[in-house]
Amino acid sequence: MVEKITSASNARVKRLTALCKKAKLRREEQVFLIEGERLFTDTPAAFLKEVYVTEEFLAERLRGRIPENCTILTPEIMRKVSDTETPQGVLCVAKMPCYKREDLLGQTSAAVSSSSDKKAGVIQDSAPLLLILENIQDPGNLGTMMRTAEAAGVTGVLMSRDTVDLFNPKTVRATMSAIFRVPFVYTDDLAGEVRILREMYGVQSYAAHLKASRPYDEVSYAGPCAFLIGNEGNGLTDAAADAADARIHIPMKGQIESLNAAMAAGIVMFEASRQRRILT
Repeated sequence: MVEKITSASNARVKRLTALCKKAKLRREEQVFLIEGERLFTDTPAAFLKEVYVTEEFLAERLRGRIPENCTILTPEIMRKVSDTETPQGVLCVAKMPCYKREDLLGQTSAAVSSSSDKKAGVIQDSAPLLLILENIQDPGNLGTMMRTAEAAGVTGVLMSRDTVDLFNPKTVRATMSAIFRVPFVYTDDLAGEVRILREMYGVQSYAAHLKASRPYDEVSYAGPCAFLIGNEGNGLTDAAADAADARIHIPMKGQIESLNAAMAAGIVMFEASRQRRILT
């Protein structure tokens, strides 16, 4: 018998509402909310801990097939716990993915990217390609960067601790499920991690910066590399920019001084993807 919740004062409803709004609770329980049919379908079964559906969604979309750990919510309760204005009828509690630094590097170590390999044009498309983010604050920007990173073949995303919570419901939706496929790590010492990536794994890092920088399309990204993208309003801190091996910028016309952070990240990531496609 599937449980049905009809009261807004139910303890589980209050917990779902809190998980939607409070990053601290999400971290304590190591879970987060996913919402909508697309995310529900894309989420690996091993990560699904609780599934909440309306009777309409169960009958029309699932055709009566009851998922594990399923609970029915009334449409009114679903709207209460949802982060969207028009809920699709399914909301889940999912386990947070967990990664370490080495997971960001993909399957290829720096050893395969010697100078002789570069000259021969045999650099693998899976050579480490990282996106390094400092103090990104907009949930939509972060989610879009994760989605774009997957599309561009990025092997991992490194974020400063003050970057917006990746498990914010708005961020999760914007990732379009990339949150389960792109390894990521938060760090308290972004500049230190940049140096470790260079010294231990041969990752060359490029800071998106307007001062004393080269056009982004005049640099080779064939080997292990990383792009540093800073805060939407202030850009990279001096400490982060100085830790990079070089600075790059996107040449622009008109009177626009800078691009949206997610747009800029997409441009440089896909330039690296384009160069690697040519070499393979």
